[in-house]
Amino acid sequence: MVHSVTARRRWVAAIGFLSVSALALSGCAQSQRDSGGGGKEGGTLTFGAAGAPKLFDPFYATDGETFRVARQMYEGLVGFKPGTAEVEPALATEYKPSEDGKTWTFTLKEGVKFHDGTDFNAEAVCFNFERWYNQKGAGQSDAVSQYWLDNFGGFKDTPDKPSLYKSCTAKDPKTAVIELTKVTSQFPSVLGFTSFSISSPDALKKYDADNVQAAGDAFTYPAYANEHPTGTGPFKFSKYDKANNTVELVRNDAYHGTKAKLDKIVFKIIPDETARKQALKAGDIDGYDLPNAADWAGLKSDGFNVAIRPAFNVFYLGINQKNNPKLADLKVRQALMYAINREQLVKSQLPEGAKVATQFMPDTVNGYNKSIPEVKYDLEKAKSLLAEAGASDLTLKFYWPSEVTRPYMPSPKDLFGAMSGDLQKAGIKIDVVTKPWNGGYLTDVDQGIPDLFLLGWTGDNGTAHNWVGTFFGRPDNRFNTGTSPWGATLAADLAKADSEPDEAKRTALYEEINKKIMEEYLPAIPISHSPPALVLKSDIKGVVPSPLTDEKFGPASKG
Repeated sequence: MVHSVTARRRWVAAIGFLSVSALALSGCAQSQRDSGGGGKEGGTLTFGAAGAPKLFDPFYATDGETFRVARQMYEGLVGFKPGTAEVEPALATEYKPSEDGKTWTFTLKEGVKFHDGTDFNAEAVCFNFERWYNQKGAGQSDAVSQYWLDNFGGFKDTPDKPSLYKSCTAKDPKTAVIELTKVTSQFPSVLGFTSFSISSPDALKKYDADNVQAAGDAFTYPAYANEHPTGTGPFKFSKYDKANNTVELVRNDAYHGTKAKLDKIVFKIIPDETARKQALKAGDIDGYDLPNAADWAGLKSDGFNVAIRPAFNVFYLGINQKNNPKLADLKVRQALMYAINREQLVKSQLPEGAKVATQFMPDTVNGYNKSIPEVKYDLEKAKSLLAEAGASDLTLKFYWPSEVTRPYMPSPKDLFGAMSGDLQKAGIKIDVVTKPWNGGYLTDVDQGIPDLFLLGWTGDNGTAHNWVGTFFGRPDNRFNTGTSPWGATLAADLAKADSEPDEAKRTALYEEINKKIMEEYLPAIPISHSPPALVLKSDIKGVVPSPLTDEKFGPASKG
């Protein structure tokens, strides 16, 4: 196909490395892959979720628990080959760039219907792009439209923040032409992100999808996001029973591709990891994500399938320079890095195979700089740097999230305890704040309230820009790098690297950026890369573990 040769070589970073990694997953993954086509029809798969979904409109989603539900109901123009980060066709069957890489022509799959029975076509594609580009008011907030801001930039009425997106034209019902303002290494793989799934234009209009309102430090979302999500995927939304902490999806019998084998999927929200394990053993759920590494061997011996994904993530200590002027001093940020015993934290808190991060991307991504050394724990050096900066009496507001487990952060409470303890040994006073992940934590982080916070990232694709570009590509990011004299320079350097069509030159640019981030800027502190696991009952077949945590349950069967 067109997308598999010229387009990928010239404009998309090489991301096939994960294809090999995926084949090296546990026997669970291989046996499921082999048996996925002949599984039993019917039944309900009950999956233990670590947290509640924020909403059901993928465009406004920012977290893994929301994306997990959304990706069963929605599809994008492209997707990712199961078990890899390799781009493959989805709602588009072909896609090719112009010579200058700024115009992309997508040939669309025909005969596709949205869950409300309306047609998927080029007009629907362009309606979605224009909806994203024309967000107003609260819809432009970083806490609301983060994925658009991180990947496409500004909106139509924000000329001071230019957008990657220029226009979308429905050439005919099966041909959509998307124009960009510049070349990017992320296109078209960015369209495989769940946030850029295609929704029914009729449903978006009927249920007032863009009516997002600020409510103090939080936001309220319209009926579309809460009750009427409408995509093209193999499952449809049924209900969200908040009283019983369950989200129910039902099979889409009008699905355009291979119909789902399951009748239903139920996501049962169980915030406590031990409680999820107990529910699995009791037969109340069929699987859950991110089992504690200490339980892997026991779960395997009990007959459960434990699939270990590659460590395609980074866990970091976020630093917000906005509120405390001391944090604007590089010496203070360096002191924080020396004060944290990352090697001991990795050994004591993270699963086997985890390693200390030297930069903000794993070593499987082009642009990783092998010459950056690991900064070793040095308590005296930390104290000395604080003294030099006049910050020996430093007090910091340190946030950690409850009601969540993430691939890079298996036990936030324990990780916070270890890190805050290290900081206190260096003489730093800690004001502790904890909030539920989707109950204030992420909103506060995006609005710049904490001084320090725990967060991380699982790659959406294999491009370097999806890592450092997502974090620091805009000066008005969650680290508030725009308040530093180098913040705009870093953003400009990242934009230049992203627009470089020559892969070797682009890789060299990202390597240099990574070096500057760690040695000259240090806007946050990379802690670790950690291999997350997925556990399922032995009778669940057809689920292929993904390094992107992009598992689809359409091919799954039970019994």
